[in-house]
Amino acid sequence: MMSCKVRYLIFFQYFGSKYSGVMRSPAHQAVLGVQNYLEDAVRKLNPVNEVSVYVSSRTDSGVHALCNTAHVDIQRKENKPPFSEQILTEALNYHLKPEPISIMKSSIVPPLFHARFNAKSRTYIYRLVTGLRNSSQLPVFEKDLCWLVQEDQLNVEAMQEAARLFLGTHNFSTFRALNSETPYKSPVKTMLLADITPGYSYFAQHHLNRNMQYWDLTFKSNSFLYKQVRRMTGALVAVGQGRLTLPRLQELLEVQDSLAFPRNMSAPPQGLFLKEVEYDDSELLPRPLDPDIEA
Repeated sequence: MMSCKVRYLIFFQYFGSKYSGVMRSPAHQAVLGVQNYLEDAVRKLNPVNEVSVYVSSRTDSGVHALCNTAHVDIQRKENKPPFSEQILTEALNYHLKPEPISIMKSSIVPPLFHARFNAKSRTYIYRLVTGLRNSSQLPVFEKDLCWLVQEDQLNVEAMQEAARLFLGTHNFSTFRALNSETPYKSPVKTMLLADITPGYSYFAQHHLNRNMQYWDLTFKSNSFLYKQVRRMTGALVAVGQGRLTLPRLQELLEVQDSLAFPRNMSAPPQGLFLKEVEYDDSELLPRPLDPDIEA
């Protein structure tokens, strides 16, 4: 008699520079996606069902995650009990070595739970640094973890005012890059948070250059369009540099045309982090373990 199939929600983080993005890529491709490694780790647990990991939030090549999520079904063979949440977390991390991917925790969820469609919101942080002449002055430990904007100072007040234009429900067509999903995905999104605050780097205090200033741009929405955060970040930086006026930014928002976005204004991927994916607390309440579940 086979054991029951259990659906798990896994919370995971990764250093994105090594991967083609979070989504699965063809096995013959030289650079694979994070999903490839997650699915390989699950297969090494020898489930009897076909393995498919369903990622909640897409991130592109070079983009990192402090916490992304995905769900996966696991059915063990013979009469082996389902994995407990802790055992699954430890087993997946064991099989993910030495990849810069880490499972933070696992939760047993209802059979119809979906990591993507049950998510209430996503929060992204984009990290900037100013005050340096070139990338060689950046602390080596910050390589690929922030965007060096070669300005001594940004007009942060103007950036804050510009960020407020994004708040609320808008058609963000101008701020999405075109891809295969464009015809099928609504460009109307509700921006719950768009903010710029002083950032922090542990390594800055150990660096000789005291002119470094880190900034965190935080965006929270129910969901985001393809490259939307990078385009919004690039536009806000352009405002801070005086290259883009607030009226022009308002025009870009209202024109609702992806091709109207200025060329070369999008922020690079390496400063972008998916911070968290939120769900209703009721869906993630601790579920009582069956006495037969492997602890």
